[in-house]
Amino acid sequence: MSFVFPPQAPTSVEIRGSNDRFPVRRIYCVGRNYAAHAREMGKDPEREPPFFFTKPADAIVPNNATVPYPPRTSNLHHEIELVVAIGKAGRNIPVGNALEHVFGYAVGNDLTRRDLQLEARDKGRPWDTGKAFDKSAPITAIVPASQCGHLSKGRIWLKVNGETRQNADLEELIWNVPEIIAELSTLFELEPGDLIYTGTPAGVGALKAGDRVEGGIDGLDVLVTTIGPSEA
Repeated sequence: MSFVFPPQAPTSVEIRGSNDRFPVRRIYCVGRNYAAHAREMGKDPEREPPFFFTKPADAIVPNNATVPYPPRTSNLHHEIELVVAIGKAGRNIPVGNALEHVFGYAVGNDLTRRDLQLEARDKGRPWDTGKAFDKSAPITAIVPASQCGHLSKGRIWLKVNGETRQNADLEELIWNVPEIIAELSTLFELEPGDLIYTGTPAGVGALKAGDRVEGGIDGLDVLVTTIGPSEA
């Protein structure tokens, strides 16, 4: 068998302390999973079932990279998040068994074209143009759960040019990691290589070309991203 053109190289993420890499299959994201962020977006933070959206695997950006300011937006936002890396397949996973499916954890930034997202939301349209654009998923190296344990609390924070914008604790997640995995697995069969961006705390805000964005979670690496000029 041959291909009509060379297939794209698989997307992968660095693993802390290893020469092996984590191959990425799908990226799932959880919407409005911190009450304070739900309120700042004008929504009721009542604990309803979580909802999900996706990004393409090739939206991944490694740590310490420069991301060009994306086209068709004037309101690019940062959203710092805990990322869960799935290492074991499953469907209809019980909450009590969910952590058995976790390979490890990383820090991610769910970059968002906020103006396009809000326009789509207000018109009842999908969020793809606001969320699933090129280079919209910066991420650190994944730390295996065997090294860091399972994260249920700890500071999550983000700074822009040294100024703190987001500062919260993982304990504030409306839906915690086992609950997210359990619910998501009723909608999709999870597979090794899936990443779950678990939601962002309050304090999201606009970025501009030249900004240095730093974010972290206790026990994981610090994610550093520079926003470059637009390529459009």
